[in-house]
Amino acid sequence: MADMNERDAKLVQYLSEAYGKERELEAALGAHIAMTVKGPYKKRLQQHLKETKSHAKQVERRIKQLGGGAQTLQGTVGKLTAAAKGPLHMVRGSGEQEKMLKNAKTEYFNEHEEIATYLAIETLAERVKDTETARLARTIRREEERMAGFLQNQIKSLSGAVAREEIPPALRRGGSARKPKKVAKRPAAKRKAPTKRKAPTKRKAAARKKAAKR
Repeated sequence: MADMNERDAKLVQYLSEAYGKERELEAALGAHIAMTVKGPYKKRLQQHLKETKSHAKQVERRIKQLGGGAQTLQGTVGKLTAAAKGPLHMVRGSGEQEKMLKNAKTEYFNEHEEIATYLAIETLAERVKDTETARLARTIRREEERMAGFLQNQIKSLSGAVAREEIPPALRRGGSARKPKKVAKRPAAKRKAPTKRKAPTKRKAAARKKAAKR
């Protein structure tokens, strides 16, 4: 392997970082795909896994063209680390939708890390007049940006699914979590005792007697 000048050495350094990340994500995406139910999300993850493998091959090829080689061992370390972390992804969340939501959030984070990595490679390559490396980085960056856009919408969708799966309908509508208080029954009103008739006065009694004699 020929000695590299400062320009190519720096480009290989940045490309090796990107290569390591691509290899690391291969294992992570494989774990996520295994946890994802059939549908557009799983199909998109499978498609992006193919893209990720292609990105790694393209970057590795460019590293070799620039005179690099040993630095790609960093990618192997990254892949082994991801493989060790893979099983941990299987225990995320309580429900099916929440597990996929947590995976989508992790994927969204990783996509933006890759976007930043390739943007740096693209800019560096442009500054040192390496048009081929700049073109490669730009192409991959745009694919990562499309995946990030998909994941952003997926996070919204899965968050809504978690709400439907785990939150009772009444609480989703903003209702109170407290149980309604029992209204105490009022005691039945007591019936009034019938009023006793007043005894007739002496005058009235005398008048009645006179009337009876007639």
